[in-house]
Amino acid sequence: MTKPLPSIDAWMREAKADPTAARCGMYLVHNGVVRETPKAEVRGVPTDGVQPGDKVASLVFGYDEAKVEAAIEAARQLPGIFYVRVWLNEGELAVGDDIMFVLVGGDIRPHVIDALQQLVGTLKNECVTERERA
Repeated sequence: MTKPLPSIDAWMREAKADPTAARCGMYLVHNGVVRETPKAEVRGVPTDGVQPGDKVASLVFGYDEAKVEAAIEAARQLPGIFYVRVWLNEGELAVGDDIMFVLVGGDIRPHVIDALQQLVGTLKNECVTERERA
């Protein structure tokens, strides 16, 4: 079971209509997708999921909503960041399914790139659970 996908076009229209839009000179979108190559292979770290050389058939994905909200709020406090929006899927996802969308808007490119990287890292490392299945 997966959640309905958001429209990035709609997200961008909403972001540009937000009162903070006049302060934003850049928006970046991250779209995480289930891949067939296991994390243990691409990251070179041991996992209890699918092993290097095997293929991922699905990913069981979930998240802690309170931790996600805290991560979003922390991103909004970063220098030059004025707009943040996150969508996370859940359940058993197939290869090619969307895992997450993250939109960050801010004043200048370095601030937005850094904020997106920090937020996605926090989401992946502290807020979500992922279990690959062969």
